[in-house]
Amino acid sequence: MEVGKNMKNNLVIFVVMLLTFSNLFFIIPSENVAADTYNGEDLALALLSNSSWLVDSSYSDTDQYGNRQSAVLTQLGTMLPTDGSTFAFLSTGIAGADIITTNGNEPGDERGEWFVGGSHGYPRDRATLTLTLQVPPYMHYLYYDVQFLSAEYPEYVGTQYNDKFTVTVDSPSQGTSSYYFDVNSGYFLLDSNGIPGTGFDIFARSGYPGGVDWVDTTIRDPGADAGASGLIQIGGLNHPVSPNEQITVTFDIRDAGDNLFDSGAYIDNLKFTGFAKTEIVARKTIENLDGEIIDTAEAGDTIRYRVILSNTGSADQHDNPGNEFEDIIPENLTYVAGSATTTSGSIDYNDGEHKIYWNGAVDGESSVILTFDAEIENGLSNGTIISNQGEVYWDSNEDGTNDATELTDNPYTDDGIDQDGDSETDDDDPANLTIYTFECPSSVTEGFSDDITGSYANQSYLDRQWFETSLNNVVGSDFEVAGGYYYETTKSFKTKMRQSAGTMYWNYTLSELNGDLSWWEVQFACGDACEAADLYLDFKNSNDQNIARLKFEYVQAGDTPPCDWVLQLSYYDLSNGWTPLLSDFPNGYLRNSWYKIKIEKNGDNNINYILNRTGVGMVDMDTAGRLTVPFEDLDRVEFYSTKNPVICPMLFWDEHTVGLT
Repeated sequence: MEVGKNMKNNLVIFVVMLLTFSNLFFIIPSENVAADTYNGEDLALALLSNSSWLVDSSYSDTDQYGNRQSAVLTQLGTMLPTDGSTFAFLSTGIAGADIITTNGNEPGDERGEWFVGGSHGYPRDRATLTLTLQVPPYMHYLYYDVQFLSAEYPEYVGTQYNDKFTVTVDSPSQGTSSYYFDVNSGYFLLDSNGIPGTGFDIFARSGYPGGVDWVDTTIRDPGADAGASGLIQIGGLNHPVSPNEQITVTFDIRDAGDNLFDSGAYIDNLKFTGFAKTEIVARKTIENLDGEIIDTAEAGDTIRYRVILSNTGSADQHDNPGNEFEDIIPENLTYVAGSATTTSGSIDYNDGEHKIYWNGAVDGESSVILTFDAEIENGLSNGTIISNQGEVYWDSNEDGTNDATELTDNPYTDDGIDQDGDSETDDDDPANLTIYTFECPSSVTEGFSDDITGSYANQSYLDRQWFETSLNNVVGSDFEVAGGYYYETTKSFKTKMRQSAGTMYWNYTLSELNGDLSWWEVQFACGDACEAADLYLDFKNSNDQNIARLKFEYVQAGDTPPCDWVLQLSYYDLSNGWTPLLSDFPNGYLRNSWYKIKIEKNGDNNINYILNRTGVGMVDMDTAGRLTVPFEDLDRVEFYSTKNPVICPMLFWDEHTVGLT
């Protein structure tokens, strides 16, 4: 809506007006409000290549309840240490959050955490790490690896909402040098698709990231609502120092224009060198077409190779005679014509040699991204490994000739083999892909034990999601994972639904499992109630047609108040309407206990309803249910009520299993 698109600008106008009038009565607080501080030594040790250089350190941020704007991490999505086992991360929000929004349980809006200043107040969110370092003998330049990420990208490029990350080096002999990233600087090579798991892999639910959006991590094209620079090394001539002196290095990240959207900065591998240089690092990963990094696939799939050529030195790598990059498409793959892309230079494919070629320059402290797609041949046996590794040709001594080579490395693996002869085994690993033949399981189960209490539930089989529930946000109703009451696992799923709650869903994607539904069952627990209530379960296909229907209805069947309303379970029959189960069981009602209801296909046109009670066994079975649409096409189960009881009864669901053929 236009309101959403203009919200940020309107809020700013409002705040400016408010502050203008407020100046008549009070003084606007200064940005120099006291920040929360500590020595920051853990951050310093995480990013330094050599801890002996550290003389002193300090850290401050605007989080009044701790120092959540910084973190020492071993991994954050696509970000991994480039030196040692950890790196430092600074943020204008909560560093390392799973999703950079106001709501960690997506979906939420893209507005991030703000601290002392509030959404439009002062001070702006800011985190600062300051190091005092001793420069070793013979060293003249400082280097560090860095990546900048922001939720201000792409919609606020070129505006005053220009979050900035700055590195400042104060050298007694060489003066002050600075290097910065901001939203307007043009460093952004990646959008949300290229940074999965970082917390900035957010997508506008509307598909168009204009203004303030509701976002989640579901990949949409268009819809990417954050971005990042490449991971590059900065330094050399940008940060000259002198041997044996003490210098001060300050890393500072801050909001600009407002406190609403968050940005972050990865920092690692701070080191000294004796000269400015050209240095090429080549990383290669395999993705599916949704942008997720993978190491397994199926025959017939189309995959995407992503190669990032980074010049971590300060001297430029020129477009010299010959190719700067070559990559042979291996056996069992077929190049997808026209799929090769590059952010600069030229890329092509030679069909006769089955080889990708790239020619171009890589400026100092920058990166070039290459991608190309390939289709996996059908008929490959289970466990087939497809191995692919490209080679970079570059100029190591700046004489205009490509004299050095560099193999592409998969940063997510270390095969223990030194392929390039540099005595290291973790910088030259090929991009390996294991092909597997997926076999449909006979059944899959959702036990809810691995879901978050109070949230929705989802379940996967071999990384294929087949089940997900909606989440109820209506006051007075529950449709969520529950702890403390369960059948066999540590959690169950609780429903407490009035008519006012609307319709809630259990959604199925059984096509992910390459199978057809043959039966559906679930354990459930119930008890008596004190007034009329009901719960309907409609089993629907994708065309909104009913496959089957169940009704849990509380009816008055006694004179022992207050709990004299008991539960009757019925199924809907096309010929007879609502037909009760338990017609031959004592009283014909469900008592306080755990039950299991199973619905299974019976021939082409019928379905069976089977009811079991814990400790008793099967208490009823009806084979009269008829089908008018295919049983196999289950898309969802809709939960809803037609009543609004004052005291709403609860049902608990557990050990939910579907059978497949």
